[in-house]
Amino acid sequence: MANVREPLGDVPDKPETGQERKEAERHRPGHSARYWLIFAGILIVAAVLVIFVGWLPRHKRQQKIDQEAKARTGQLPRVEVQKVQYASSTTELIVPATTLAYTEAYIYARASGYVSRRLADIGDRVHEGQLLATIDAPDLDKQVAQARSTLAQSESNLAQMEAQLHLQAVNWERYKVLVAKGVLSRQQGDQQEADYRVAEANVRAAEDTVQANRDNLERLIVLQSYEQVRAPFNGVITARNIDVGALITAQGTGAGVSSTPSTPGTTQSGAQGNNEGPAGSLSGSAAPSTGGAQGGEMFGVANIDRLRVLVSVPEAYSAAIHVGQRANLFFQELPHDSFEGRVARTSASIDQNTRTLLVEVQVENRSGRLLPGMYVVVNFIDVKAEPPLLVPGAAIVIRNAKTTVARVENNVVHFQPISIGRDYGNETEVIAGLNAGDVIATSISDDVRDGAKIDPQYPKGRGQQEAGGQSDHGPGESGQYGEQGFDNQAGQAGGAKSGKKSGSKGGVGKNSGSGKKQ
Repeated sequence: MANVREPLGDVPDKPETGQERKEAERHRPGHSARYWLIFAGILIVAAVLVIFVGWLPRHKRQQKIDQEAKARTGQLPRVEVQKVQYASSTTELIVPATTLAYTEAYIYARASGYVSRRLADIGDRVHEGQLLATIDAPDLDKQVAQARSTLAQSESNLAQMEAQLHLQAVNWERYKVLVAKGVLSRQQGDQQEADYRVAEANVRAAEDTVQANRDNLERLIVLQSYEQVRAPFNGVITARNIDVGALITAQGTGAGVSSTPSTPGTTQSGAQGNNEGPAGSLSGSAAPSTGGAQGGEMFGVANIDRLRVLVSVPEAYSAAIHVGQRANLFFQELPHDSFEGRVARTSASIDQNTRTLLVEVQVENRSGRLLPGMYVVVNFIDVKAEPPLLVPGAAIVIRNAKTTVARVENNVVHFQPISIGRDYGNETEVIAGLNAGDVIATSISDDVRDGAKIDPQYPKGRGQQEAGGQSDHGPGESGQYGEQGFDNQAGQAGGAKSGKKSGSKGGVGKNSGSGKKQ
């Protein structure tokens, strides 16, 4: 068989389709490596940009800090300072207080027994002498009956003694005649005279016994009258601690008028006097009791036709308060109404602990809208006082167990001992140790020693203080009295009553003792 050879040379390629061409390009050597090089280059560029953007600003900032640190090397420490100034004077004084009933009293039992009737409850208006309750006291009733019998017995005994005295008197007259005639001896006459004198003494003793028994009967009758519990004056029942069937003893007594302030949250055993503190209710609970008030108060009665408001006026304003002075009263529960009161009396003495003057303001309450124990803001009008010398509270430091401030003189710090007065929140009154115009450091670190030199820095926007101007608030304007839960209360009341006689333009919303510009 013959071998057939194919002709040598290039064999013509078959025509390629588009899909085959793409497959060939993708598997061509070097194509994948180029893609990887481009991707790596992009990553390198991104990394360089991240390093450039993150590190360069930090580097520049650090360079700036280093430059500032080098520039400050050897410079004096910067300390904020300001001048000591008097508070701005004001013609109004706003202080918080609490209303008290004009007259209030506890009613205790003077007769022991069981409550048979209860005729009044809390909230009832009563008049003087009105029957409130009756007490069933059979033992007391028996004591009255026994006392009557004893009195009758003593009166009978007195009649017997008087008869004996009459007989002895007749016998004595006879004996005197017989002794004078010598019929009877003088000794017999003396014996008859002695019998007559004894009869006289027996009559006097019987008379005293009758009087004692009569007084005892009257005492028991008075105690028996206490079985009827009556109102001591016109008023309203504020507490009721008894009910029908409750055992009542006559051991409970009131503590009388208290001369010391009552502690908030506690109740006093006795009538409320002219003492500062909450009025509260007259008993520990305003709700009706279920009985069993042995020895305790049965009722509480208060006259609320007029209310008393006890106000503690700062010593700086005490000289400006006088009897008859007008005061506006504002209540949170009545935001659109103001009430006018008058200063009825003052304690005429400054409390050494609080440095305040106790002032009583009275306000009419015929309508009964006001209640004892309500929180009230009292605004005294036309009050002028010597403004106190104030320093920031942050400027006061304790050095060597002394209250001091850092006084700056010729850029040198001196720790000046001071005596402080009232605390007005952000500022404190200085009584002694500083003068108006002295420069003090408002913030100073513990490492600054006495005699150290500083670079004083006045706060921006306090040019008026650098020039010795007045500060922009006075005593009580930084929270000492504050608004005490009022939301622009004084301003609302003043605006609502601008057409009425309130004595101040715009009410209490002006820059006054509360220190907040409405």
